[in-house]
Amino acid sequence: MSESPPDNRRKHPRRELALLVQYRFNSLEDFLAEYATNLSPGGMFIQTDRPSPVGSTLHLQFSLKDGSRLIDGLVRVARVVRVGTREHPAGMGVEFLDLAPELRELLGRMSGPAR
Repeated sequence: MSESPPDNRRKHPRRELALLVQYRFNSLEDFLAEYATNLSPGGMFIQTDRPSPVGSTLHLQFSLKDGSRLIDGLVRVARVVRVGTREHPAGMGVEFLDLAPELRELLGRMSGPAR
């Protein structure tokens, strides 16, 4: 639950990308839209100047780049970077909480080799 840049102790390989994601705290709020900069079967990093606090639960949705699938579910904010750098932008690392096993497998195939 650190506020420092990531290290190499990742559970899952991740792929760098630019993927538009939408998230909100509860069903009464409007979705906020930001870009994810990496993705793995366990979660993603969302680049934002307004990260939610560590431990927050968010409702997240995003479509695969080919438009074939909408991913929709809950995430928990696991890490916050408040002051970004060129290598590690400001934002929040989120962990998927309720992804179906077939979606985790799909994201695993998309993630490719660890960076």
